[in-house]
Amino acid sequence: MPGPKKLDPSSSPRALLGAELRHRREAAGLSQDDLGAPLFVSGSFIGQLEAGTRRMQADQAQRLDEVLGGGGFFARNCVALKQSKYPDHFAEAAEAERLATTIREYAPLLIPGLLQTEAYARAVFRAYQPTAAEEVIDELVSVRLERARLLTDPTTPLLWVVLDEAVLRRQVGGPPVMAEALRHVAELARRHRLIIQVLPFSAGAHAALDGSLKLMSFPDAPPLAYVDGLGTGRLQDDPAGVARYELTYHLLSAGALSPEASLALIESAAEDCVHEDQQL
Repeated sequence: MPGPKKLDPSSSPRALLGAELRHRREAAGLSQDDLGAPLFVSGSFIGQLEAGTRRMQADQAQRLDEVLGGGGFFARNCVALKQSKYPDHFAEAAEAERLATTIREYAPLLIPGLLQTEAYARAVFRAYQPTAAEEVIDELVSVRLERARLLTDPTTPLLWVVLDEAVLRRQVGGPPVMAEALRHVAELARRHRLIIQVLPFSAGAHAALDGSLKLMSFPDAPPLAYVDGLGTGRLQDDPAGVARYELTYHLLSAGALSPEASLALIESAAEDCVHEDQQL
């Protein structure tokens, strides 16, 4: 079997902690399961900390210092992990997203953040915060566009998105903004940068009627699932729970239009927005 992926400690505070954790655990002759026991977490969770796909919490850092003789190293550096540009409920998922080799996402209402245009993102954030100062909205948009740079790599991560047809029909920002946003998604699909499917209204009831879903796979850590709602979100690593969400995604994909038919529908919806704008 190949050895564990070599981490770059300079890439982020989380990678630094992960590399140091692996080094100290191996120096102590402990397996991941051995180290997880006194923290009341699984060995796979320790592996996720070492791989940088999970965020170390303050109480875990303190216990690791005690078990591994860290002299306060983990507790001190854990503070850096609290510094994030993202909301607390999404920060850990956003950081894991950067390390994922495969991202599969179901979006029931909005174009996913990774695929949003500047104007679309601005309309979304303005709707969320109608009385916010313009500079606040500017910063939120900037952070979202920075996150979308994840797609500048031509192949990694592999991105597979299922959009509910409602995403195409809700005119966020008005017809011109929506037309641009849909054309952007279509362009990414035509450049083979993502696999796109649309779950049509005609599919009726389906396995994810109650929310969105993001699944992330990694080269050296177990997969994660992220589900969110209004101002909240949850990252799940329990194997049984992740397997259940993976089945949900498979069912959604099976009920959706083919990528070819989906692309045609997206481009048709964009043209509808253009025609509507011309009639205003």
